[in-house]
Amino acid sequence: MAVKYVPYFKEPIEGQAILDNFTRTKRILKYADNDKVLNRIDKGMPLYEVETEEIVGDKNTENMIIRGECVSACAYLKEHDIKVDLVYIDPPFASGADYAKTIYIRRNPKVAEAIKKAEETLEDEELRTFEEKMYGDVWNKEAYLNWMYENLMAIKSIMSDSASIYVHLDWHICHYVKILMDEIFGEDNFMNEIIWHYENKFTFSFINNFNSNTENILLYAKDKGNHIFHHINIDTKNKRKQNKITWDPEAKKMVTAKDENGNVIYYESDTKIATNMWSIPRLNSQAKERKDYDYATQKPEPLLERVINASSDKNMIVADFFGGSGVTAKVANDLNRRFIHCDIGINSIETTRDRLKEAGVSFKVMDIKDGVNLYRNPVQTMDKVKSLIPGLKNEDSVPEFWEGAINDSKIGLIPVYIPNLMDSATKLLDVVLINKIINQAIPELDDNIKKVIIYYIDTSDEKEIKDFIKEYLRRDIEIELRDLKEILDETVVSDVMEYHVEGKSLIIDKFISDRLIGKINDYNEKMNSQMLSTGKKAKYIEISDEGLELIEMISLDCTSGEGIWHSDEEIKIDKIGYVIKNGAKTKDLWDGTISFDKKPCRIKVRNIAGDETTISV
Repeated sequence: MAVKYVPYFKEPIEGQAILDNFTRTKRILKYADNDKVLNRIDKGMPLYEVETEEIVGDKNTENMIIRGECVSACAYLKEHDIKVDLVYIDPPFASGADYAKTIYIRRNPKVAEAIKKAEETLEDEELRTFEEKMYGDVWNKEAYLNWMYENLMAIKSIMSDSASIYVHLDWHICHYVKILMDEIFGEDNFMNEIIWHYENKFTFSFINNFNSNTENILLYAKDKGNHIFHHINIDTKNKRKQNKITWDPEAKKMVTAKDENGNVIYYESDTKIATNMWSIPRLNSQAKERKDYDYATQKPEPLLERVINASSDKNMIVADFFGGSGVTAKVANDLNRRFIHCDIGINSIETTRDRLKEAGVSFKVMDIKDGVNLYRNPVQTMDKVKSLIPGLKNEDSVPEFWEGAINDSKIGLIPVYIPNLMDSATKLLDVVLINKIINQAIPELDDNIKKVIIYYIDTSDEKEIKDFIKEYLRRDIEIELRDLKEILDETVVSDVMEYHVEGKSLIIDKFISDRLIGKINDYNEKMNSQMLSTGKKAKYIEISDEGLELIEMISLDCTSGEGIWHSDEEIKIDKIGYVIKNGAKTKDLWDGTISFDKKPCRIKVRNIAGDETTISV
């Protein structure tokens, strides 16, 4: 349950997320359930307990990697009076796309060492892989805009007066979000719409249309005129005559500079000032940044360099609340800024943590204890939760509101409601949601339904909810409330590692990951079906008896047996099989061991899909 609710602003909020400030000929587009959005914002941002999981480098560092949702992270920052000076966010685009992580099977250490002795080449193409879904960018438009409205309101509440925000989108939803931002930040604070153009997207569409190779970035200031902005110079490769421009504080815009006689001031330069058309190559599959971290939505570092150089100064705080692979944090550190990286997915946190550790950066890894992040990401949590509810099955006879139903031999069909973990708005069970269940969802059920089950993550006031049910339920039906966190606790299934110690080395004898083995078996069955249908030879994934191919990282805490993690010794095995030792890349193939100087108190092992298991020594 939330510790408390932190107000978005000191003063009451005016305005609402409704796109009806102009009239269309046929209809007015409003957000569905917009009144609920306003009620949630009036209530405030939910503040949960935040636990520091690990400190890398300087223990006094102000850099943060936060696992949790944007609104909850902003509540923590506001509660601790932390202001950010620049925000760049690359949220889902409401494109309908699914994003998957490519899982690379590591090489068996014994086989890898044999290859090395034979002086054979380790090629990327030989790697065995399968994919695992990370999140689905599948949104109802109104739900997406409501979600974005809450996030943008939360972000604005922790921006400094001189801050700017860059919101990276594309054609799917950009123009709707532009209207939201006009309302939240004010039309007068709109700075520009930046068009990111990349010529290295080699695609050809057979549809009668132009191929798309641009994305949109909306730029707003918290307080235009008080905001930080530095012009960016681009190399033109040849000198050219240009007129000088300067900022006019009265007109609050850039104007052509003139001398005391009113003549335009010209100068020659082999650079030019960047416009709102940014021609920066995208990361293709062979880019070093992409090959090292392999994150589907990763943006190129030069793009973030331009954003950060243009709208912040050294030592300022740069925040990314949909941080992905951590490019924003990495570039911010390179440019001598502090950073806050936030994301709900464990893969994002691990990828960013590893990227920054390899770069020698100091930071804290923090976890928001909101009951959602107990598993790797919301998509997989939802799938796992449904499988852990005994008897829950899809049932076509119950409306879409219900996740499915349980068939009870005594009372018949029991519809089950599960909050959508992709939508933070459903986390809170309050009178508003119960009212919807009583007056909309239950009346749609057949009269013979005698019971429903409502799962929740957080409640506003359980007694208030039960009193509301007792007073307003007009039908002979039982409503059972269940805490979803009790099931979420069971979604984390630890891997098993067998090891022994010889001198100053910890030797891994065996590694067992039931979840990964299940995924690999599913993949092999799929390949077998394809072989039967096509007649081609199937490429199966086989794992050795020791299972060491399923290990990505091992960390030893030689300082403490509890509390904040200290990675005193660490090895990460890259997808080729080479060892990254304490953040430094090597050309050594992993031999199944990790060395230490001081006896370890705890061992942390991460499998190739990102699941981490901690073992006390």
